[in-house]
Amino acid sequence: MKTHKKKVIVIGHKNPDTDSICSAIAYTNFKNRTSDVLHVARCAGEINAETEFVLNYFNVEQPDYIDDVSTQVKDIDIHEVPPIDSNMSLRDAWALMRKDSLYTLPICSPDNHLLGVITNSDVAHVIMDLDHTNMLSASKTPYINILKTLNAELITGDIDGKRVETGKVVIADDNPDKMEEYIEAGDIVILGNRYESQLCAIEMEAKLLVVCEATKVTKTIIKLANSHGTVIMVSPYDTFTVARLINQSMPVEKFMTRENIIQFRTDAFIEEIKKVMAKRRTRDFPIYDHKNVYQGMISRRNLMDMSKKKLILVDHNEIDQAVDGIGDAEIIEIIDHHKLGNITTIVPMIFRSQPLGCTATIIYQIYKENNVEIDKITAGLMASAIISDTLLFKSPTCTPIDVNAANDLANIAGIDINDYAEKMFSAGSKLQNKTPEEIFYQDFKKFTVDDKVIGVGQINSISVSELNEIENKIRTYMSDNSSLGMDMIFFMLTDIKGCNTKLIIKGNKGKELINEAFNVNCEDSAAYLEGVVSRKKQFIPAIMVALQN
Repeated sequence: MKTHKKKVIVIGHKNPDTDSICSAIAYTNFKNRTSDVLHVARCAGEINAETEFVLNYFNVEQPDYIDDVSTQVKDIDIHEVPPIDSNMSLRDAWALMRKDSLYTLPICSPDNHLLGVITNSDVAHVIMDLDHTNMLSASKTPYINILKTLNAELITGDIDGKRVETGKVVIADDNPDKMEEYIEAGDIVILGNRYESQLCAIEMEAKLLVVCEATKVTKTIIKLANSHGTVIMVSPYDTFTVARLINQSMPVEKFMTRENIIQFRTDAFIEEIKKVMAKRRTRDFPIYDHKNVYQGMISRRNLMDMSKKKLILVDHNEIDQAVDGIGDAEIIEIIDHHKLGNITTIVPMIFRSQPLGCTATIIYQIYKENNVEIDKITAGLMASAIISDTLLFKSPTCTPIDVNAANDLANIAGIDINDYAEKMFSAGSKLQNKTPEEIFYQDFKKFTVDDKVIGVGQINSISVSELNEIENKIRTYMSDNSSLGMDMIFFMLTDIKGCNTKLIIKGNKGKELINEAFNVNCEDSAAYLEGVVSRKKQFIPAIMVALQN
């Protein structure tokens, strides 16, 4: 049984920002240093320009992208049934099945690509139904299979790589005169220790003599066989047993199922597999990887014992913001600095939420609480996350704890916090080469309030002229696309230096809601929000109160 090494995925929200990515990496590092379980950082969306700058600056590889955490084949235990060669005899295949309690054997090419499958019922039916004397030639049986099946000794003849191409199987239990009536060139003749019968079979151009009961073959017969190109094998079994066993030497290739084999890739989702299995009576199903290489077998029983992906969520606890398939995963921890969301779990878990400006600040505290040293690179990532989420301490979400953490981390990382922040924000503001859709979803979150689905996107920049350029792209994109599946959409164009936001509004009663929330006039589907820079602490709470009113 191939038991996949269990690992825990540490992941942030969709449309990840710098805090989401850097916190996932930093917490993964902490967990791997303090536990025996492997933790891996993943991202649930494309990283933005600012985060890309941070990762490049500290020479950190971007976490692999994962779009769905539903349980997949690669998450369950796969039965490692070794593939067999297509030339394996039916007898050897049956013996392997009985030895390892197998119901299905995969037949693969030398490079492990699946050629077909054969089941124990297939083998049993073939053995029981064999009644043709020419089956060995029809199935192109390798001579070596006959030798092994009959537990025989090769007396003479070259069988290396050779197969039975013609002829039938006959039992020579008559006198030589009678044998001449039914033995033909190319036949396989089963006989005993009668010299005359052996001589007659060779002269009739038999291709193979199977001499039973370990009978000694004379030198004269061997010499004559060599001159006629006849192979001689001596089996310890009696004539009846040899006749019963010889057809079991046929290769599985002849009888395997080649077409319409139901097989699954390692990245296939279990829910889809269940639907297919429910419609099939097949017991075992082959598994292959992305290179089409056979990996093993699974059955319905494997699905009964499967375990879900284990996740640690950072920087979010809302279903709408979480990676797809979250309902099919096991959440074991959440570390966040947002309001309580709507993610629920069946079993208890660790949930740490603090009213701080950044998730990375909480992770910084966890390092300190556990006396785990923070390396230079991890410090740089966490400092970047705090700088980003607090807009270098200008956001109202920022607390003295965030400031102290950021300064300490910057000192460990060896960066000048103000100079570095300027470079980071400048890199994040370079959006000229991005499409309107990429800009729109770069930092976009959906919220559900009562029966309303509200989308809020945000772009921060230190350049007012760039914000004006982005505004035109966003307006065009929002105009060209209808509701985008939401009741209301708000897009925040935030001026980091000026500490204000221009809000673009779309949706039924969106302008009325903003008027109610911020007591401002909306013109041309936009509003100017002085002093508002935080989506989490200033914008979202205000519109939620307005909605309730």
